[in-house]
Amino acid sequence: MSRSDDVLKLHRLAHAGGSAALLEWLAAHLGGWVGMVDPEAEHGQAPEAAVRGAAELNARGVRSAVLHDGDRATLLFALDGPRALAAVLEQPHHPGAPALLADAAVPLALVLRAEEAVRREERVRRAEVRTREAVLHLLMNGLLSTAHQIAGTLGPALPDPMRMYVVECPTGRRDEVSGLCRELTGGRAWIVRCPVYVRHLIVLAPAVPAPGSASGDPLAGALVEVAPDCAVGVSGETRLSEAPAAYTQAFHALAVARGRDERHARFGPGPELALAAHEAGAGWAGALLAPLHTYEPRRPQDPGGQELRATADAWLNFASHATRLLKIHRNTLAARLRLIEALLGLDLARLPDQAALSLALRLTPGAGRVSGPDPDPSAGLDQVLRDPRLTDWARVHLNGLTGPDAPPGARDTVRVWLAHDAQLGPAAAAMGVSVPGARKRLTRIEALLERSLLQSPSARYDLWLAHRAEGLAEDLTR
Repeated sequence: MSRSDDVLKLHRLAHAGGSAALLEWLAAHLGGWVGMVDPEAEHGQAPEAAVRGAAELNARGVRSAVLHDGDRATLLFALDGPRALAAVLEQPHHPGAPALLADAAVPLALVLRAEEAVRREERVRRAEVRTREAVLHLLMNGLLSTAHQIAGTLGPALPDPMRMYVVECPTGRRDEVSGLCRELTGGRAWIVRCPVYVRHLIVLAPAVPAPGSASGDPLAGALVEVAPDCAVGVSGETRLSEAPAAYTQAFHALAVARGRDERHARFGPGPELALAAHEAGAGWAGALLAPLHTYEPRRPQDPGGQELRATADAWLNFASHATRLLKIHRNTLAARLRLIEALLGLDLARLPDQAALSLALRLTPGAGRVSGPDPDPSAGLDQVLRDPRLTDWARVHLNGLTGPDAPPGARDTVRVWLAHDAQLGPAAAAMGVSVPGARKRLTRIEALLERSLLQSPSARYDLWLAHRAEGLAEDLTR
């Protein structure tokens, strides 16, 4: 093979297989070790002679060198910076080795630059994904000012007021669907890859449609039209400060959208529990969470009160998947939950205590700042739930379970499921049906209530609170 053929072969290898393919072919062709050596980095599997030779090449400021060591020769050719192409060959080596390595240095340097550019681009992409996750985390914990500051460096600005969308797309298509979302909203939406569910995108879009938009909702219908294998849940119009409630609304709407031909749904109208319970329950919530908000860790590296609050909120919404959101190990999550239980005097294995903590967190937004009555240590949850506004909310919330569209036994199914701490196995056994049978019943009730029950964030806490409020009201009338 002529030298020109070798040069052509080298360029084809670099283009098709990158630096690894090029170095592998050189090693096979020359019958020795061939690699790229950086004396300022970790040496890996590089022979000591190659590392020493690359350092000497840099020290002398020359472009090539040949070092002899007994029955071996080390041939070196400078690349970018301190890196060098090195070959360690037995003597006598291939007669065309110096020319071949000199010819290989040019395409190798080019492909190394291209590969480094790809790695830098990937690092930037990962950093942006993490930063967007961080902004979402700040919003969910009421830290709006910091969220705005960080979001402003990436763009676009966080929309306020806004609608939140949870888009469920096929595996591996989140980047493509994210691009469609940007296009359909004129680049005005803030888009985050969900850190918990790998098929979900979370989109915060302006409540006011983009100029020239054909409808009041520029995303949901248009998105499923161009990506019919997606499903979209949409929140009501909310302020940015209500991001946690908006996410829950959009997630519940997604559960409805999956079963609809049009593949999208907006959260149905209905009274919000936090609004109905605010006046009666803010004092109770402040008193319940006071040990958490005032907690000071013994060691600087341990979580403080606000971090424990965020942990509780993430676990209530995502159960064991909270580790993905919080970026912690499952053992760390378990230890934090035990500490939260000890501080608040709760048993978080029980649905009643989970529901109480969920309501208290919603009634103390903004990282624990209570806007309402002062904390009232004498108030209990039952006293809050006896308030007439909670009774009215509970009746509206449960009305669908006994309406004309309700499947037979819907109310009893939900009651048994809640009585067994929303655990599917024990509830199925108590109803005398299989676990798949119980799951089918609850799936039908999800569509009826337009709320997610089986996948977190679940409406189980609100259902338990509604049942409890209704039961307390019935006790008063007896």
